[in-house]
Amino acid sequence: MSAGIDSVLQAAVDAGDVPCVVAMAADESGPIYEGAAGPRAVGDGDPVTADTTFRIASMTKMVTTVAALQQVERGNLDLAAPIDRYLPEFADLQVLEGFDGDTPRLRSPATKATVHHLVTHTSGLAYWFFNADIVRWEEATGTPNVLSGSNAIFAAPLVADPGAQYEYGINTDWLGRVVEAASGQSLDDYFAEHILGPLGMSTTTFLMTDEQRTRSVPVHLRDEDGAWQAAPDLDWSQEPDWWAGGHGLHSTPREYLRFQRMLLGGGTLDGVQILASATVDEAFTNQIGDLDFPPEIRTADPGTTADFNAGPGFKWGLGLLLNTEGQTGMRAAGSGAWAGIFNTHYWVDRATGVTGAIYAQTLPFVEPRVFQVCIDFEQALYASLEEGSVRSRRFERVPEEASEEIRQ
Repeated sequence: MSAGIDSVLQAAVDAGDVPCVVAMAADESGPIYEGAAGPRAVGDGDPVTADTTFRIASMTKMVTTVAALQQVERGNLDLAAPIDRYLPEFADLQVLEGFDGDTPRLRSPATKATVHHLVTHTSGLAYWFFNADIVRWEEATGTPNVLSGSNAIFAAPLVADPGAQYEYGINTDWLGRVVEAASGQSLDDYFAEHILGPLGMSTTTFLMTDEQRTRSVPVHLRDEDGAWQAAPDLDWSQEPDWWAGGHGLHSTPREYLRFQRMLLGGGTLDGVQILASATVDEAFTNQIGDLDFPPEIRTADPGTTADFNAGPGFKWGLGLLLNTEGQTGMRAAGSGAWAGIFNTHYWVDRATGVTGAIYAQTLPFVEPRVFQVCIDFEQALYASLEEGSVRSRRFERVPEEASEEIRQ
C-alpha cells in the first residue's frame, strides 16, 4: 500500500534525517503517488505539501535544455556550432592551468567549445563547490560565485579544454543565454510561453512573489548539535543581472511532476507537444562517448556539498544523468535523472514507465543521511510497483488539482 511509502517519509522526519520531505511519482497515465511529512519550516506548524514552493535549483537545467532543444527543432540553434556564434564573448575565455603565487595562470583553449559541450558539461566550465581551483580563482579575482546573480560570473575560466572531460559547472547558465540569443526572447519569457505555460506550470517562476516566499520551504542547515534550523535568508539573488538557466527556478513538486511526465511521455503531455519524441530519445542517449560521469566528485566546499559518490557506470545525455546498469529494486538502465543543490531529486525511468521525485530543502547537497532518504523512497516505490499495490483498489489516484496529501 501507499502507507509503506508514507512510512519511509515520516520515519525520515522523525529520525531527523530531513526536516521535511515531499515525494511524488507518476506513470504514463498520470500521478500514482503523493506523500509529505514534516513542517514547512522547523518550528512552524504549517505542514509541507505537494503545493509548497521549493527552490529546485539545478532541476532548472533540464528546463533550459528543453528550451535549447526546441530551438534546435525550429532551426534557430545548432548544437554543433561554436558557442561564440551566438555569444561572441565566450571566445575570450581561457583555461586555468594553475597559479603563480596568487596570480591565476591562463592559456588559450586547445579546442573550440560548442553548444553541445554546454549541454553535456564538457566545455571545461566548473562550479566552485566541486573545483578547488575555481574557489581559489574567485578569491584571487574577487569574483562572486554564480548564486550572486552578477554578470561577473561569465568571466570565469575553463578548467579543461572543451571536450576533454566531464566537469559539472556553469554550462547551463551560458546555455540559457544561448537560448535567449537564438530565440530573441528573455529566458523567463521563453519558459513561460513555450514550456511552463503549455504544461500548466503556472506558479513555477524565477522570482517568487511575497506570498510564494511566505509559503515556501526555507533552506535548512544543521546546528552544532545536528538539529535542523531554518535559514530563511539563505538564497540566491532575487535581483539578478540575468536569468539563471542553471539554477534559478522555484516550483512545487506537483507542478514539476508535469514536466517529468512530459519527458516520460516522449515530449508530449495531455496532447501538448513540447518536444518531438526523437529529440527526447536523444536526450536519453549517451552524448559524451567514451567520457564518463565521474564515479566520485570530491567537495571543494563542504558547507555546500558533500562528496558526490555516484559510483561507476554513469553517462550524460542531453541534460540528464544516465545510469547504464539497472539498480536492483530501483530505476532501470537508461533512466535519466538530475537534482538540485538543496537536495531535490528526480528521475525518469522510461523502461519501467515511471517517474519519481523527492524534495527536501537542506544543505549540504548529498549529505549521506539526506541522500539515503532518496534511496529509501525510490526502493519503497518500486517495491509497491512490484507488488501492484499502487494500482490496487486500496490506492486512489491523486487528482492533480487536489491539495491534500494522498489518501490511503
